[in-house]
Amino acid sequence: MKIAIIGAGFGGMAAAYDLLKAGHRVVLYEAAEHVGGLASGFKEPHWEWSVERFYHHWFATDHHMLGLIRELGWEDQVLFPRPYTVLLHNGKWYPFDSILQALLFPGLGWGVDKVRFGLVGLYLRLTNNWRPLEKVTAEAWMLKWAGKRVYEKMWRPLLVGKFGPYYRQVPMSWFWARLKARTTRLGTFEGGFQRFADLFAERLREMGAEIRLSTPVTRIERDQASGLRVTERSGAETFERVLVTVSPAAMARLVPSLPKDYLQGLLALKSMGAVVMVLSLKHRLSEEGYYWFNLPKEAGYPFLALVEHTNFVPPEKFGGEHIVYAGDYLEEGHEYFSLSEGELLERFLPALRRFNPAFERAWVNKVWVFKTKYAQPVPQVNHSRHIPPIQTPIEGLYFASMSQVYPWDRGTNYAVEIGRRAARLMLGGSDR
Repeated sequence: MKIAIIGAGFGGMAAAYDLLKAGHRVVLYEAAEHVGGLASGFKEPHWEWSVERFYHHWFATDHHMLGLIRELGWEDQVLFPRPYTVLLHNGKWYPFDSILQALLFPGLGWGVDKVRFGLVGLYLRLTNNWRPLEKVTAEAWMLKWAGKRVYEKMWRPLLVGKFGPYYRQVPMSWFWARLKARTTRLGTFEGGFQRFADLFAERLREMGAEIRLSTPVTRIERDQASGLRVTERSGAETFERVLVTVSPAAMARLVPSLPKDYLQGLLALKSMGAVVMVLSLKHRLSEEGYYWFNLPKEAGYPFLALVEHTNFVPPEKFGGEHIVYAGDYLEEGHEYFSLSEGELLERFLPALRRFNPAFERAWVNKVWVFKTKYAQPVPQVNHSRHIPPIQTPIEGLYFASMSQVYPWDRGTNYAVEIGRRAARLMLGGSDR
């Protein structure tokens, strides 16, 4: 078969890999000038490694991604350093990325709240049945079983930070999946995610794939005589199968001929965007060497998380520069999407002094800002009923996005999983 894949992120490339192995001709269309999607990176000439535009890492439990890397023969290039995640309490930062550190965290006191926190965490880790949990919001479930203090101190800030105005609508199944699947061990690829993406793209080309970069697709339609017609600025081409791996809203724009109920289902899916500032600094920001700072909105920070990347990957990989991310999930229309790089920097700079009083503007070497309107899908109560099927009502047309990996959270691991699941369907197999 002649197959088109729209989007050369990790999901699209994983699908292409399986389709090529099965002997089919594959053409990948990518609007950007590089592969990798939201996990892509950039690199200064004097850096050994690339830096991701939107901070990424792998968990030790990311079996789909790590399994693919093993198949490709690059397992020895996966690194698992030991970074530290911290939580704020009474103006101080406390490590919070192990069971012992959670038990020692003073923000929950030493009484029944800490016991409830531990029991709830243990239950969610041990149970495999998430279906009942999607019938109730995370807020309602946590208030009932973890208690108000635990919820307000520990879990509400996470929900508000991730989902903004939608945080009260998120089902407990999302929280279950987050605690179930994530680990304190965080991994990356030698050279950065962009190096992995480029190596993967080169392997696909060696297998016969054609990857058309800087080629945005504008329309997909069914031609009863010749198949599925994919249109981009230089013309149109027909294919027997097409897999689309963009956002639900973009899918609706690309294929307006989809049946009304499928289109409405796509447009009903909510999501948050993201704005991330990457800074190169002359000096380390965190004197203690912390990697990830979880920032509660009520503490007055202008972003959700501060991530000192070079406390994860050594600054020597970046010419001795210290790389820091300041990022946030934001609803469409938030003012950060319209602010210039300079305006956003002025908003963020004062907050950096709260991490290190010695920080001053002269520490900043260079700044980059990246924005996307589709970063974090927002699940709803009983969300499994509303997920569009991968196989669309149009014959030969398939759709695989981060909005369909529920109850799991978005990430490269589940991009690979849903991309390979879509490939199985396209080859006539099961989506399981």
